[in-house]
Amino acid sequence: MFDLTHKVALVTGGNGGIGLGMAEGLAKAGAQVVVAARNARKSKDAVERLRALGSDSFSIEVDVTDEAAVKAMFEQLVDRCGRLDILVNNAGTTVRKPVDQLSLDEWHRVMDTNLTSAFLCCRSAHPHLQAAGGGKIINIGSMMSIFGAPYAPAYGASKGGIVQLTRAMATSWAADRIQVNAVLPGWIATELTDGARAQVAGLNERVVARTPVGRWGQPGDLAGIAVFLASAASDFVTGTAIPVDGGYSISG
Repeated sequence: MFDLTHKVALVTGGNGGIGLGMAEGLAKAGAQVVVAARNARKSKDAVERLRALGSDSFSIEVDVTDEAAVKAMFEQLVDRCGRLDILVNNAGTTVRKPVDQLSLDEWHRVMDTNLTSAFLCCRSAHPHLQAAGGGKIINIGSMMSIFGAPYAPAYGASKGGIVQLTRAMATSWAADRIQVNAVLPGWIATELTDGARAQVAGLNERVVARTPVGRWGQPGDLAGIAVFLASAASDFVTGTAIPVDGGYSISG
């Protein structure tokens, strides 16, 4: 039920953090994992880790905010692999400023990287998933699609948009046997959240105190949900937004 042998998965931002944690889970389940990212050096290291797990992995250097580049990426992937079965939209960034201090360029950078890229990738992936007889799309949202944070207006707006985009596509593409779901990571120890811990006073202590499991998450904590949502085990699950947060979102 969870076997991904002969499946081809594309993970944007898959060369580090949550993306790599999910990619490793998919690789362990048997998928051929393609890493899509801008940093070629990081991607090379990620591919080596995935190949060590038995995946015939490779990387594509791409800016997922560029419409033409995204279209070309999927054509290159299908030309090399023959098919596409799984798409993980994980590419993301943030700017930690309140609205009154946020420039329009910063707003666009966050929205384009986090939300528009997912739209572009999903739109380009759709015909290839159809050709494969169906498939899985996993969009990476955030706790910020549930909670408000004064220092993350653009990030929160983009991740709220991810949840609504997920629901729209889930209803639109159900007839194509494509399941579309979102994952809402809690506080996960990554390069992105290392910046938050450095910039937001007391954040580390507040997160640990509120999280019932008593720790920050690790990228590997996202591997299991990735395999579930990418596999036949979730064929009747679509349009959901699933927190993976150690209980943070249910704690008072």
